[in-house]
Amino acid sequence: MAQLRQDYSKFEEKNTLVVAVGPEDREAFAKYWEENDMPFPGIPDPEHRVADLYEQKVSIIKLGRMPAQLIIDIGGIVRHIHYGNSMKDIPTDEEILELLDSL
Repeated sequence: MAQLRQDYSKFEEKNTLVVAVGPEDREAFAKYWEENDMPFPGIPDPEHRVADLYEQKVSIIKLGRMPAQLIIDIGGIVRHIHYGNSMKDIPTDEEILELLDSL
């Protein structure tokens, strides 16, 4: 997430709100956000409600949630989903920014 924090202004230039959702509880999430000075909102999702809503995959073998990136437009329509197969299978910020330009 460090790279996303550094590139956040590029997303703002495209009038794009970045929101991170994670499995941690509220206290752990708030602590991480404060310690890392995250410029975008984060949503704790320890009960997996958001993850389930968007069908984010969980792999017990890989110890938890697999990465997922979604682009949702202002009307609430999902325009793009990438479900990663591992923590290495995450599109770069540049790939997501290019995708935003194509929508």
